[in-house]
Amino acid sequence: MPIESLLDVRTELATALSGVAASVYPVAPEAVIPPACVIIPDSPWLESTLLNGAVTKVKVNFIVTAAVANNANSGALDQLEALIISILGAMPPGYVVGDVQRPSIVSVGASNLLVADLNVSTYFTQENN
Repeated sequence: MPIESLLDVRTELATALSGVAASVYPVAPEAVIPPACVIIPDSPWLESTLLNGAVTKVKVNFIVTAAVANNANSGALDQLEALIISILGAMPPGYVVGDVQRPSIVSVGASNLLVADLNVSTYFTQENN
């Protein structure tokens, strides 16, 4: 499928991550079912690399949040590490993973999740006709 929009960029990443043993959310969900990968825009979200009348090229930055249930601290950390390694192995060609942030505990509804953010980027080019 050709990449024609930023939605396609996010969808391509979500499709690649669907092979990991986790729920994959291409946008921030109302409720998270762990283990999970949540894809959200990073800051800066879009970095212009080429703008002219015919072509627009931007670097697109995402955060992929890896999340597991925080039931037992050592077990949760093991699960989070395994999920992160799976995410790294599932990255599609053309996507670059930067830093992986330290784990933290986040409360979502009644659940406590152990999460870590992966900084992911790729490039999107659009021809302007």
